[in-house]
Amino acid sequence: MNAHEQYDPGPARAAQVRKEGDKWTLILVRELHHSPEKVWQALTDPSQLREWAPFVTDGSLGTIGTVNLTWVGNPKPIETKITRVEAPNLLEYGDIRWELEPLGGGTRLTLWHSIDRRFISWGAAGWHISFDVLDRLLSRNPMGRIAGAEAMKFAGWQRLVAEYAKQFATETPSSTPKASEK
Repeated sequence: MNAHEQYDPGPARAAQVRKEGDKWTLILVRELHHSPEKVWQALTDPSQLREWAPFVTDGSLGTIGTVNLTWVGNPKPIETKITRVEAPNLLEYGDIRWELEPLGGGTRLTLWHSIDRRFISWGAAGWHISFDVLDRLLSRNPMGRIAGAEAMKFAGWQRLVAEYAKQFATETPSSTPKASEK
C-alpha cells in the first residue's frame, strides 16, 4: 500500500469564516512541529509548493512581485501579485494570507483565503488535506500532493466537506468550482 492509499484525513478542525457578501474568508489554523523558517520555505519555494499545495507557481512567493499560479484542475495560469512579504511571519498574494507564529519549537500557521461562499466547505476540506501533506513533507515523510479531483477520491473527503459545512452552517456544494470562483 502506498502513502496515498493509507492516508485518511482526520476530523475537521476548528475553522472560521468571515462573511463579506458573496465572498467569504476561510480561516484555518494548523500547529506544525517545524520552525517558522522551515515552514516559510515550504510556503514560498516553488519546488516545495509543488509537493503539497493545490497550485504550482512559476516563481518564488518570497519576494514582492508577480507570479503565475496554476491551480490543480485548471490549466490556465492566473497572474497573481505578491503584495506583502515579512519573512518568516507574513505572506500575502492574491486572496491568500499566511501568518506564521513561533509556538514552542514549532509554528502556528494560519491561512486566510477568500473563497466563494458556495465552495467554502470544499476549500476547507482541500486545505485540510494540503496541510496534512505539508506536515508529512516537512517531517521528511512525503506522500505527494493530494489536490483537486484526486482529493475528492478519498473516503474522508465527503466526511470532511460535511463536517466543515456543519461548522460553517452552509450547504455542501453540488458542482465543481470554476477557476473564476476560487
